Order: sequence, then structure tokens, then C-alpha cells
Amino acid sequence: MGVVALLIFGAYVLGMYWYIFHSGGGTIPRAFQGSVADPVMFMSEKELNLSLEYSKIRNFLFFVVTPFEWLAYIVILLMGVSRYFEKVSTSQTKRKLLQNAAYLFLLSFLLYVVLFPIEYYRYYLSKSYGISTQAFPSWMRDGVIDFWVNFGMTFIIVSVLYWLMKKSAKRWWLYAWILTIPFTIFVMFIQPVVIDPLYNDFYPLKNKELETKILAIAEQADIPAEHVYEVNMAQKTNALNAYVTGIGSNSRIVLWDTTLNRLTDNEILFIMAHEMGHYVEKHIYFGIAGYLLMTLVGLWITAKIMRWVIARYGHALKITKISDINSLPLFLLITSFLLFASSPLSNFISRYQETRADQYAISMMDDRQAAVTAFQKLTISGLSEVNPPLLVKWFRYTHPTMLDRIMKVAETEEPIKEKPIKEEQKKTR
Repeated sequence: MGVVALLIFGAYVLGMYWYIFHSGGGTIPRAFQGSVADPVMFMSEKELNLSLEYSKIRNFLFFVVTPFEWLAYIVILLMGVSRYFEKVSTSQTKRKLLQNAAYLFLLSFLLYVVLFPIEYYRYYLSKSYGISTQAFPSWMRDGVIDFWVNFGMTFIIVSVLYWLMKKSAKRWWLYAWILTIPFTIFVMFIQPVVIDPLYNDFYPLKNKELETKILAIAEQADIPAEHVYEVNMAQKTNALNAYVTGIGSNSRIVLWDTTLNRLTDNEILFIMAHEMGHYVEKHIYFGIAGYLLMTLVGLWITAKIMRWVIARYGHALKITKISDINSLPLFLLITSFLLFASSPLSNFISRYQETRADQYAISMMDDRQAAVTAFQKLTISGLSEVNPPLLVKWFRYTHPTMLDRIMKVAETEEPIKEKPIKEEQKKTR
């Protein structure tokens, strides 16, 4: 089984390497060449080359790393590592929660070590191409915070999950899904005020004139916000971002300081109107509903597959029954695969919502020029592909491609005059 898994993984890696680096996808269609969406019109030759290289490497990593994690889970099971971790954890204490915590820590730490070289390479890559500005100690600090935040949340989920498996071998997936509903809402409620501040400092927007303009748009959108928050991201990245997060009284309007430093007020207002469009269109609630529906289907399929795999290959995988915690790598393997397989559907829905938010921003701000230049600057700041290959778009893009977005907002009776932003870049660099 291990040899077969390695051969399949190797063939897959070679296939993806050819597709990403040699298939010739991602070129600009002839009809759009020379338009405001053509990167040749707003990126320097150096930026174009860097964007092409950086995008290909990132896309290749995306398609390789997730199957590599699956391979790691398979090896952990086949070599009896999971079973060994269970024996170690049960020999140290008789309390079930402490056993779960010990097992989960050992498994999480092992996966952290195995995947660390890949994560470091991603950091190094981002730093090399001028996207990341984060010092290594700061990056390590964020990684440690990630580890413990994920460990804490996973511990709660796993403890409840395996308790349900012991109580009901056939219906655990349904009961687990029912408990997912309040847990998901709770996490979304505390995210802006508890989790996000662990990584960055948030404070009221210093530019009060701009804050007044943003809050005026928020009032039109019936968003209950009294402040706009600024977050210090310049010490970590050159990328640009802004978002509306949280639900209910914990809703927050947030701007990265990189966005404030590099975009004009009109461009910022367009981006904020876009984010508020999500709120107006209730996308966050549709997103929660969609997530819960997919979780229900996913847990049901996972329960079916786990039962079949353990019945047929349990001896080879060192798993006796589904309710033993050493079956966790199998659970993670199946759920990760299902998430990957379903991503084209979830990304398609997300791209539709982003298009709707763009349309809302256009109708509210009526400033297509600001929209076009904002998207152009976003492309440059992240060295993004304007028109990625089809598989990349299906599996990676939660937003429409920049080609689609720029051409959509540029649709007007009077053509937008191309204002190459290269001149402006010279002033800001």
C-alpha cells in the first residue's frame, strides 16, 4: 500500500509539474491584449517576469502539498506511528481528556515537523519575491501561535468527536454535525476580538476624514459599525487587503496599513464598498449555511468510508475500531481529500458572490476608474496572475480572475482611459 501510494504521488507530481510549467496556460486572450486588464499595460517588464515565476511556483506548491499531507497520514498509519502515539498517551494517564490531549499533541507536533520545510520554503519564496517583509522571528512566532490555536480548537473537536463515536457508532456523524452549528457561530463571533489580535495589533483608523467617508458608506449598507480599524501589516507584507469580519455586535471593518499607504481614497472607498456588498447581500450567512450543508454531507461520507476502510484494511493500518483515537489520521485524510475535491464547487460559489460584491461597489461608488486602478495595484502588490490556467482557477481562486474583474468594472459606454500606474509607482517606491 505504501509503495502504491508513493508511485501514485510521484506520477501526480510529474503531471502537475508539466501542467503548471509547460502546458502554456494562463496567457491573455487576444481580444483583451492592450486593454486595461492586460498586465503589459500596467506592470513593468520585471514585475511581469516575477509574477509569472512566482505564480507558477505557488500554484505547483498548492497542488503538491495537500496530496503530500495525505501521503504523510498514510505513512503514519502504515508504520504504526499513530498506534504508538495512542499507547504512549494511554500509558501516562487514565483520564480520557488528558489521553486525547497527549495523543493530539504528539500527532500535531509530528505533522508540524514534517511540513515545516515546506512552510519555511513558502516564507522564503514570499520574502525573495518581495511579497513578505516579515522577519524570521516574527514568522516563527506566528507559526507557534498557529500551532497552539489549531491545537486548542482541534482538541475540543476531537474530544467531542471520539466521545460521540463511542456512544453511537452509526450516528456519530449526525450528532457531530448538530454540534458543529453552535461551534461555528461561536468561532465566527470571537474571531475578530479574540483570535485575530493574537497575530496583529488593531487600532482605530488614524485618518479620521477617510474613516468618516467609510462609515458613511457603512451607514448606507446598514452595517452597525462605529469605527474603522487599521491593522499594522506593513511589517509583515507588501500585499494589500481590507475586509469586513465578524457577526452581530462583533462586526469589524478592517483596513491593512499597506492598503492605506498605497491606494488613493477613491480606490479604498471602492474596495470598502465591495466588502460591504458582502454584508448587504448576506454572503456571510449564505456562507455559514453552505459550510454547514457541506459539513453534513462530508461527515456522512467520511463515516461511510472510514467504516469500509477499517473493515477491509484495518489490520494493515493498525486500526481496530473507528472509535479508537489512533484512527484520527484516517479521519483527517478522508476529510482533507473531500475538501480538496469539493473546492471547485465552493470556489465557484465564492467567485459568484465576489462578482456580486463588485457590482454592488460599482453601483454605490460609480467610479469605474478607481475600481480599475485598485485592481491593477492589487495585482502588482501580490504579483498575481491576471488569467491563471483553468485547473488553478477551479481549485485555487475564491475570487474571479483579475482579467474578469477588471474587464467587468471597465464595462461602460465611454472607454476608460488607460492611466498606466507605472508613473505613480515610481513616486511611491
